[in-house]
Amino acid sequence: MRELATQPLRRASPPSGFIIGARDSVVAIWDRRELLGMLVRRELRARYKDSALGFLWTLARPLVSLLIYYVAIGRFLGAERAIPDFAIYVFTGLTVWQLFNEIVANGTASILANDGIVKKIYLPREIFPLATVGSALFNFVIQLAILIVAALTIRGLVLDSRLLYLPAALAVTLVWATAAALVLSAANVYLRDVQYLVEVALMLGFWASPIVYSWQMVDGAVSSTISQLYLDNPVTIAVLGFQRAVWTAAPEGAFPEDLALRLLVALAVGLVALVVSQRLFATMQGNFAQEL
Repeated sequence: MRELATQPLRRASPPSGFIIGARDSVVAIWDRRELLGMLVRRELRARYKDSALGFLWTLARPLVSLLIYYVAIGRFLGAERAIPDFAIYVFTGLTVWQLFNEIVANGTASILANDGIVKKIYLPREIFPLATVGSALFNFVIQLAILIVAALTIRGLVLDSRLLYLPAALAVTLVWATAAALVLSAANVYLRDVQYLVEVALMLGFWASPIVYSWQMVDGAVSSTISQLYLDNPVTIAVLGFQRAVWTAAPEGAFPEDLALRLLVALAVGLVALVVSQRLFATMQGNFAQEL
């Protein structure tokens, strides 16, 4: 008891303040990076536990989706006649969307999935949504490797400045998906309907991005105002960025002329949204244990 009495008091709640609070939260998460790594590995092992094929199932959903969209939309509806190398085009969009979808969907349910830990001990609860980001990134790397091999086999990659679109688009995807996962995971604790609303929103979001159709089709079918609003969607910009880097069969005018600038703006705004989301999460997490 005497030794305990000599120990300094430590805050058992999230730090307050916008800038200082965000900084202290990042430091707290970094101090527990080993725990974060353990949670990522646990999530990956749990997902494929007692599975004969293991991580190969990571490719099952995007490859089946690719087959469906290629046959139904590419062949039956004739989209492949307007979009060269349609299979590569679709798989590029699916790779980006799968990363965003997995982070948001699994991140929304992450606090509830770890309610036993949340109710027993205090730690930065942001770790749980961030663990879903780590596991989603693992799956993304596997899909990206398949995409690059397929692109090299069919037409090849152009090794020039267009490859810079790849890390920029990836950063936009991660920043916005993580921001959404933080806010939605906290809201889901108080209102369990959130995760079901997210499922519906993600279904709509898939069709709001140029994954199985081209941006040119949208630009030619709607007014300039609607077209600009369409391009304000950060997922749309991220998908276009990936396509710009990997889809070497793109015809003239397949992308907006200011795509690079839009990616940088989306990233800058996304970083602000990420900080705001973290502070909202910190505000809402005070009653997590009681709500759970």
